[in-house]
Amino acid sequence: MNIKLVSLLCLCSFGATAETVGYRAEILYFKADPAKEKDASVHYKDGYLIVKDGYILKSGNYATLKDQPVDSMIDYSGKIITPGFIDTHVHYPQITMISEYGEQLIGWLNTYTFPTEIKYSNHPYASQKASVFLDQLVENGTTTALVFATSSPVSVDAFFEQALKRNMRMISGKVLMDRNAPAELLDTPESAYEESKALIKKWQHKGRLDYAVTPRFAPTSTEEELNIAGKLLREFPDVYLQTHLAENKQEVAWVKELFPKSRSYLDVYDKSGLVTKKSIFAHSIHLDDTDYKVMSEKGASIAFCPTSNLFLGSGLFNLDKAHQYSIPVGLGTDVGAGTSLSILQTMDEAYKVTQMRKAFTDNPDDVHSVTPMENLYLATLGGATVLSLQDKIGSLTPGKEADFVVLDPLAGQVLAGRNEGSKTIEETLFGIEMLGDDRTVTHTYVMGKKMK
Repeated sequence: MNIKLVSLLCLCSFGATAETVGYRAEILYFKADPAKEKDASVHYKDGYLIVKDGYILKSGNYATLKDQPVDSMIDYSGKIITPGFIDTHVHYPQITMISEYGEQLIGWLNTYTFPTEIKYSNHPYASQKASVFLDQLVENGTTTALVFATSSPVSVDAFFEQALKRNMRMISGKVLMDRNAPAELLDTPESAYEESKALIKKWQHKGRLDYAVTPRFAPTSTEEELNIAGKLLREFPDVYLQTHLAENKQEVAWVKELFPKSRSYLDVYDKSGLVTKKSIFAHSIHLDDTDYKVMSEKGASIAFCPTSNLFLGSGLFNLDKAHQYSIPVGLGTDVGAGTSLSILQTMDEAYKVTQMRKAFTDNPDDVHSVTPMENLYLATLGGATVLSLQDKIGSLTPGKEADFVVLDPLAGQVLAGRNEGSKTIEETLFGIEMLGDDRTVTHTYVMGKKMK
């Protein structure tokens, strides 16, 4: 049985229906990056979204589409429908250690992360935590995520099993690390290769799942281990590469000590063939222009993780510089150093990071604060572009998978008071981004199925 047939059978098993459903609401999505194109957004004040078999059939003005034949119509008037949110960097095992006090990156790993991740070699434990994690993504309107598991293959199996049950589009992989961590978490280059290869063959393209080769970060991998990651990318060119890059100045200095022959932190990865069009580098705060140029030329992407960067005191990501070099950027919650699985709260912090960068220049007007539209783009089509999935998710155009959220701009007294007087979609959206949370997400749909 070929892989396409297996995937089709998997999707059918989730109870996809031939029913055609129309959803009436205000509709907002993007066809391009608003930071680059003036008319990048698509907005229907009184919109209509038609879904069939888990895919978008049509979207447009209600007055234009209201006579289209549907089996049922759901009226969400007063609400806003946008594509489902996309989290481009998060650690599912760290949900139990979210918001622990008083450390920067290296201390955080040693004090909290490593002891927590040891527990995930137990399948029932990992499965239960993966279930909680995925349910919380749905509560917060996240329908796709690029997710770190742990170094145990058990943690990967448990995560993918739970994601498959929910028919969610998820990407994950076994963490590779063969040094500078507790013995219980270490692998070897040989075991890293064999275990990763087996997991790729088991999970890649099963349902809506994809695999990511996942070296934790350069300090926990020898050169041999990073070369193994490169070998896996060459053997399986459709898998992803996810890792951390230049998050913290002490980390950058440590990498320089460990890899003295490399020009920079990014160069360590590049020497092992890890900078590709399907490579996503979380954080990427402390880079130089040569690094940006290499990332741009090789088509790599960045996961911007503002809540984590502020919480650990790591630094302020330079979104302007990424735009200058045309590097795709998405948002990452980076739980557990990030303090919320909410992409709305992550947008709040992303705006503040771009604002804070003004305090560190003599010409604050030269620093661009991310706009409400740009922020939502990063959370939807921008994230899809980072994951090379813009042909499948991230907007509400015909043929796309019907992952979408229904947002209530008047959820809660404070947000309602703020948005009652809004005159434009930008004003309303900014209120949602600054004040919204899981309560703002009225419903979450995954392939046309209401999950919340």
